[in-house]
Amino acid sequence: MSHPITVTVPATTANIGPGFDCIGAALSLYNILEFSPLTDTEKLHQITAEGVEAQAVATDDRNLVYQAFLKLYHHINQTPPPVKIHIKLGVPLARGLGSSATAIVGGLVGANTLAGNPLTQTEIMEMAIAIEGHPDNVVPALLGGCQLSVADHNHRWQICEIPWHQDIVPVVAIPDFELSTAEARSVLPSHYTRADAIFNTAHLGLLIRGLETGQGDWLRVAIADKIHQPYRQSLIQGYDAVRQAALDAGAYELAISGAGPTLLALTDPPHTRRVVSAMREAWRGYNIGVDVRSLAIDTQGAKVT
Repeated sequence: MSHPITVTVPATTANIGPGFDCIGAALSLYNILEFSPLTDTEKLHQITAEGVEAQAVATDDRNLVYQAFLKLYHHINQTPPPVKIHIKLGVPLARGLGSSATAIVGGLVGANTLAGNPLTQTEIMEMAIAIEGHPDNVVPALLGGCQLSVADHNHRWQICEIPWHQDIVPVVAIPDFELSTAEARSVLPSHYTRADAIFNTAHLGLLIRGLETGQGDWLRVAIADKIHQPYRQSLIQGYDAVRQAALDAGAYELAISGAGPTLLALTDPPHTRRVVSAMREAWRGYNIGVDVRSLAIDTQGAKVT
């Protein structure tokens, strides 16, 4: 490890309605991870963080960036070097924007770069999916764009990029309360009806075509879902009011981003400012602080400098 490197990893929004655990898109919001040699040879690591919620980031062996860093070195049977990791937080924690995916992808990419790039991007991706447990966030965080991830009968991953039309603007409303993925998954049923499965299959097909074409009428229908959103809405105070405000302001529809509580509205450029303002005011009506942003789709994924 002779020189420092920086890995920039985008936030992600996953599911986008009916794409539960298989679709995700990278957003123009980033965590920046700096890896540099640690000259204090008595330590194996030194981890620091800056930015909003930096105090919540573990700076010991529990740090997810460092855990991913170690996993890659162990995978290639090399001793991990003493490392200083500095995390610049731009992606809020436990809000449904893939903060854990940025840590996993950033740690793996950082370690792979410092080790001389022994693993391919596909091998890094497979490691990231194994660590995270599902592909919807880590795949777009690594590759960029909007990605559909499907496992074949041999448990190998097939990744299909979904074109995202330039006139579809993602607007995220990030409230100042957290919702853990474990809590969001705990409310889901263990079984679904055939009718619900057919409903989601049809809507997923329409979602893919709507994202590709920018056809607003398709998107208004496509984001409906019967697998996770009906059960998670009760965990998000003000959900109905924020959704209605977004629709009244001209959004095509609204979805829960990842496990929540961030809400994702899809709209067009002429309505973007109204949608941002309406979602902000709706949540403020519940005395909930919220950060509402119109973003773009990141097309590059994890970058090393």
